[in-house]
Amino acid sequence: MSARLSTAIRIGEAAKAIFRKTQRFAGGEFGKGAGQSEHEHVGVEPMLLALSMELALKAWFVFDHDDPKVIKSHNLIKLFESLKPESQEKLDAEFRRSVAPYHPNGFYMDYSIRHILCQHQDAFIDWRYLHEAEKSMMFDQGAFEATLKMVLSEFEKRYRIEPVKPLWPS
Repeated sequence: MSARLSTAIRIGEAAKAIFRKTQRFAGGEFGKGAGQSEHEHVGVEPMLLALSMELALKAWFVFDHDDPKVIKSHNLIKLFESLKPESQEKLDAEFRRSVAPYHPNGFYMDYSIRHILCQHQDAFIDWRYLHEAEKSMMFDQGAFEATLKMVLSEFEKRYRIEPVKPLWPS
């Protein structure tokens, strides 16, 4: 359990770090205040957000399956479907409760986390190779960020880190 847990936590921490970096693009260090136009980061945010989601789902996988060897894929829906059914259900229920009401989608009657992940399943590759794009490059950043934040938050509920003090004085 400890090897899987520490591996999963490291992957989850990497996902959070990437997410935090992308949020700095909108303002502050990387925003307009730094003398950069909003077009300088076209494609960077979707690519990094997709990478962050990929890592978050891989952290769930490691935790679920007690196996640090995650599938080697960038496809978000495949990663989601590799999770245990109870994890998929938990994430979908939380998505419907905390994301869908604030980021509705009129195209789906039964809007779920699968729709977001399917819509952006190859975003890491698509946005990384933006210059090769042969299809419409749509990215619902608000809904995707909210979904990513929810996935990371739900993952953190799966464990607790407690500081350990030595039994003897130093």
